[in-house]
Amino acid sequence: MAKQKKYIFVTGGVLSSIGKGIAAASLGMLLEQRGIKVTMLKMDPYLNVDPGTMSPFQHGEVFVLDDGTETDLDLGHYQRYVQNATFTRKNSFTAGRVYEAVIRREREGGYLGKTVQVIPHVTDQIKANIRAAMEDADLGIIEVGGTVGDIEGLPFLEAIRQIKHEEGAQNVLFAHLTLVPYIAAAKELKTKPTQHSVKELREIGIQPDILICRTDRALERDIKDKIGLFCNVPGDSVFSARDAESIYDVPLLLADEGLDDKVLEKLGIWTGRPDLSKWKAMVEAIHKPKHEVRIGIVGKYTDWADTYKSISESLVHGGVANHARVLPVYIDSEKLENGDLSELATVSGILVPGGFGERGIEGKIKAIEYARTQEIPFFGICLGMQLATIEFARHVCGLERANSAEFKPGSDQNVIDLMDSQKSVTDLGGTMRLGAYPCDVLPKHNGKATHAYTAYQNARISERHRHRFEVSNTFRPRLEECGLLVSGRYRHSTGEELVEMVELPEHPWFLGCQFHPELLSRPLSPHPLFVQFIKASLQAAKGTQARLKGIK
Repeated sequence: MAKQKKYIFVTGGVLSSIGKGIAAASLGMLLEQRGIKVTMLKMDPYLNVDPGTMSPFQHGEVFVLDDGTETDLDLGHYQRYVQNATFTRKNSFTAGRVYEAVIRREREGGYLGKTVQVIPHVTDQIKANIRAAMEDADLGIIEVGGTVGDIEGLPFLEAIRQIKHEEGAQNVLFAHLTLVPYIAAAKELKTKPTQHSVKELREIGIQPDILICRTDRALERDIKDKIGLFCNVPGDSVFSARDAESIYDVPLLLADEGLDDKVLEKLGIWTGRPDLSKWKAMVEAIHKPKHEVRIGIVGKYTDWADTYKSISESLVHGGVANHARVLPVYIDSEKLENGDLSELATVSGILVPGGFGERGIEGKIKAIEYARTQEIPFFGICLGMQLATIEFARHVCGLERANSAEFKPGSDQNVIDLMDSQKSVTDLGGTMRLGAYPCDVLPKHNGKATHAYTAYQNARISERHRHRFEVSNTFRPRLEECGLLVSGRYRHSTGEELVEMVELPEHPWFLGCQFHPELLSRPLSPHPLFVQFIKASLQAAKGTQARLKGIK
């Protein structure tokens, strides 16, 4: 007899960005550490088919999975917290994808002439997607995006209401994350927002089993009992989710509150205690570092930190591996275009992340030239690697008009271009390289280990991609003759060899990669490139201090 699957649905109320993703991921981590086979799923109620074309200013970064699926940034949180689950296209879907599937089935005659409606057809599709994501797991934590009360989220809430009816109350748990604000003028915590949020849920037939209350302080028992009384939830099922110094504190804070114990009790699951020793050691390393290092992140979305969420977290992970606190300094690349590079002198390492579009490009190139000539550790990711190639071509190889076909189509010095096999493709969407691809790492150059091999200690790796343009094989011989070392390469199915990593062998640490290493970094297993970049930046920190004294 098949084991009964268990479902935990996480909803949010009062306002957006309340922390559902972190709370869900934290619960997943705690349950996984008890030996439960956990998976996680994000359902977003917006009508975009996926977030791949959405503005970083509005939605933050796009997180890419091994299979090439472009997802919400919460999938990044899930991967960083839940160690043993493999996430695929099944673990993330939007209302757009649901309606797309329903309409396609209707056009194919799949509904046999019936009137297609939200109930049952849209809700049935949502339920089918949820169950498909649960195939290889014993327990699923499913996050419903948006805020309770949003009209576009109603079909999702109705679908999960039906699942509890179909699977049995003992197998489905509703956890609602809400806000309990402290009003300084009244010197009082206010429970009314939570009461109204739960009222919205109950009106559509969902009674929360557990309330997780986002607050800046621990909730006393009398406050929990009051919330429970007005929300029809036992007081011992109301939990504080206190603001934390680090997002990696959250699982430990929730464990101290007994959240995972209560969840297992309500679902009728019996397990041993979780082993949190490694996680606690990692958190202690974050709070008690031996060193500090400033890293400049040169980009054009610097006012919206969620755009670089995985990068900022990967820097934290690399810092932990080096017993260091990383202080990210976000530098607007457009401000560098006027020639004022003084901000770069305050950092010990320079990172240029990925991105699309021409705005701010010349500022990034100035930052890369500064890192190269001043021997500051440099890490270029995706577009950052491409711009490092352009900078090198212009200022070392004498290709003064070197550029990318993304910005200067038709130029005769585009050292960054589409693959030859893609140049005749008119649909640019069809040329995107997405998901995991293998890469061969060059172990040595002139008898010395490459920066890439020193990091990976492996000649064959796999990394996730999200890009369209590549280093041009037409200009590659000249770039290599001038000293740009190709230390990572991939052989495409067309037979073309593509550049995956470049570096400068004589530079203290200068490396660019075409892929996105931040998408594989975890707090308990930091990505090796970030570890080595932070290590090199720490070694350069003494020079930074000397420069700062000179500026003063």
